[in-house]
Parts: sequence; C-alpha cells; structure tokens
Amino acid sequence: LATGPRQDNSTFYEIRTYDIKPSKMKEFLEMINKHIHFRTAHSELVGFWYTELGAMNKVYHIWKYDNFAHRTSVRHAIANDKDWQGKLISVVLPFIEKQHNEVAYLVPWCQLGKPPKEGGVYEWVTFQMKPGGPALWGEAFRAAINAHINTGYTRLIGAFHTEYGLLNTVHVLWWNESPDHRAAGRHSAHEDARVVAAVRDSVRFLESQQNALLIPLQCSPLK
Repeated sequence: LATGPRQDNSTFYEIRTYDIKPSKMKEFLEMINKHIHFRTAHSELVGFWYTELGAMNKVYHIWKYDNFAHRTSVRHAIANDKDWQGKLISVVLPFIEKQHNEVAYLVPWCQLGKPPKEGGVYEWVTFQMKPGGPALWGEAFRAAINAHINTGYTRLIGAFHTEYGLLNTVHVLWWNESPDHRAAGRHSAHEDARVVAAVRDSVRFLESQQNALLIPLQCSPLK
C-alpha cells in the first residue's frame, strides 16, 4: 500500500498510550511529574497528557527521535539508567494495565505547533482512513483540516500519519482555550459552508474516527 510523501528528513514521533489502573491514576501522574526528568535526559518529550473525556484513566505521551538508530540508542540508555529504572519504572509499572505505541511522521504540510498560551485543553482525534495511504485520500484530508483551521476557532498543533501500528491512521492534535471554547467553535464550523463541503468530500475515504479531551501534565512541554 502506498504511504505517500512525508517530511524530507528522518525525524519521527513515537506515540505512546497507557491504560492506568483507576485506583492508581493519581499516584501515577504524581510520579511522572516528579521523575520524568530522568527520561527526558535521554530524548525529547513533545507532550504528556491524561484524558478527561472520551476515555478514562488513559495517558498519552509523544517522543521525538532523529531516526531509528537514535531511538535504539535511547532505549539502550534508559534500560541501563538506574535512576529511571529504580525511581520511576519499577514503581509505576504495576499501575499500568496496558501499553500501546505507534511510530508516526508529521504529514508533509504540517509543522509541529505550539499553543498561544498555557492553560488550555487539547483534543486528540484519530481518523482511520481507507487503505491506500495519502496517495488516495491525502488531498481531501488536508482540505478538511485546513477548512477547520481557517474558521479560526481552533489551533492545529500537529497531524501525524502512522508508519508502525494501525496503518492508514492519522492522529490530529488540536488546542483550544477551554472545552466551552471548543464547543462554540464546533457549532460555528458546522454552520460554515466551506467546512461542510470539505468534510463531505473527505469522509468518502473515512472508515472511523474517535476523539479524546486531554489535559497536559505539569511536566509536559506542551501545556
């Protein structure tokens, strides 16, 4: 299946999602905030969030790598980091019920953005597209995303296309000032003929979609 064009360099992002035992969620988040610096000493953390709506007791975190050799060296280093293993991993591992990871690239027309200020909320939207890759649905998907951006109600942080994991998946990360701001923007977009037309065209290639409202941790670079 065609994967289509992507960014010109080898940089990729590892997207990790963990399901946490409900009784241990508060303690897990406290431990991450306290000790994540042992992990970020080895590679760049893009963001770390917990879910507020759409899923319960789940965390999302994104790590940036220069290439696969870089990731291999980082994984080797953290496996031998006594502080990371002893002060955090050995403590929180029993709190985790399930782990999942994906490797994804930013789509070629998107650069990783930042919110205009701290204190907002993030929306993580996952689109499962029809097999064939961006060569099939890329332009229609881009038009739909741009139509939402152009309304001005939300801010795009990043759009990621999977390379490992469930293929033909695009994750889109949005930022809004608040859940109410997001709700008002969605209402406006649904009444905007430009958005309606672009979405109608792109859903021809859509299999399914789901979303979650995310709250950044104190330690998250994206807040």
